[in-house]
Amino acid sequence: MLSVVNADGTTETGCLIDDIVREGARRMLAAALEAEVNAYIAELADQRDKRGHRLVVRNGYHQPRSVTTVAGAVEVKAPRVNDKRVDEATGERKRFSSAILPPWCRTSPKISEVLPLLYLHGLSSGDFVPALEQFLGSSAGLSPATVTRLTTQWQADHKAFGERDLSATDYVYVWADGIHLRIRLEEAKAAVLVVMGVRADGTKELIAMADGYRESAESWADLLRNCQRRGMRAPALAVGDGALGFWNALNEVFPETRHQRCWVHKTANCLDSLPKSAQPAAKKAIQDIYNAEDKEHAAEAVKAFAKQYGAKFPRAVKKIVDDEDELLAFYDFPAEHWIHLRTTNPIESTFATVRLRTKVTKGADSRAAALAMVFKLVESAQARWRAVNAPHLVALVRAGARFERGQLVERPEAVAA
Repeated sequence: MLSVVNADGTTETGCLIDDIVREGARRMLAAALEAEVNAYIAELADQRDKRGHRLVVRNGYHQPRSVTTVAGAVEVKAPRVNDKRVDEATGERKRFSSAILPPWCRTSPKISEVLPLLYLHGLSSGDFVPALEQFLGSSAGLSPATVTRLTTQWQADHKAFGERDLSATDYVYVWADGIHLRIRLEEAKAAVLVVMGVRADGTKELIAMADGYRESAESWADLLRNCQRRGMRAPALAVGDGALGFWNALNEVFPETRHQRCWVHKTANCLDSLPKSAQPAAKKAIQDIYNAEDKEHAAEAVKAFAKQYGAKFPRAVKKIVDDEDELLAFYDFPAEHWIHLRTTNPIESTFATVRLRTKVTKGADSRAAALAMVFKLVESAQARWRAVNAPHLVALVRAGARFERGQLVERPEAVAA
């Protein structure tokens, strides 16, 4: 690649270093596509017709196309494959489809992650081109019409997500929280109601997401009933904050599910009832409860907290003592899962980035679009969620195994007997 470099280090297409990065990305992508095609052909080298000729061979290149990536617009010339094999079931010719660069791909998935972030931050579709052109070096594939089409598709994806069948998936644990993002929702007090779960294989997954009111039992009940109608089983344990709306709804829809109050929310509520001078020591005493080695020691720590602060700060102590059973429920599950079950951090950590990138924005008829943007951000983040510790124990919990002090004491076969 030869470029004319100006005295200030710029070129006709921008900065020299950006040109080098884009050229490097183009060459690496070309090499990866060549390697992918070569591997595909080599794997099928034994497939031959009656005359002994190979059925799968190279066939030149496709027409060049520009793909917008985080390195800018990169021109791609993908190798073409002539696959003469016929699918016996359908009678149609088989086709090679690149996993690296699908035929429809014009924009890197990473760029698709950036677009909802910008929208949530209040950027209108007409502002996308000038905002991203400086970063990407090209506005290819990022016209207002393209962005509008993407937002429409994301709304359709969100709708399909909210209507999918849940009967084939078993969620053993769930976290629920109402997140106030203040993103183009019609009511100032509206929230995004989120339910995440742990499948029987230990992986985490977004179950449901809709707008509603965090404290409203009716909003939560509508969301949970919708999940139930689509085949969701009652979870073994639900983790949430102190919002009575969710717990009332859970008792109505899934009465057999056990409750676990979030220790992060409970600690914050408790410390709010104490003077600042007493908060550091009280926080340490509360940590001694949920970090205890087992349920018995945690109960002793609750008594110690009540004895130390009960006389001067009865309101703070009442917040812990009145909810003791629901605060210590996680101790009846595998010790490896305690760190996951005592707080709603899986939801909080996921939405922390979204919350930081949002601001109050108002626009008519933008509620559905805003929710779709949040959904796409969470969907992207979901691919990076790690499974719970000791995932094999999740299935035992669902099967009815009993745990004491975090250790398995009764296997499902014994329970069944």
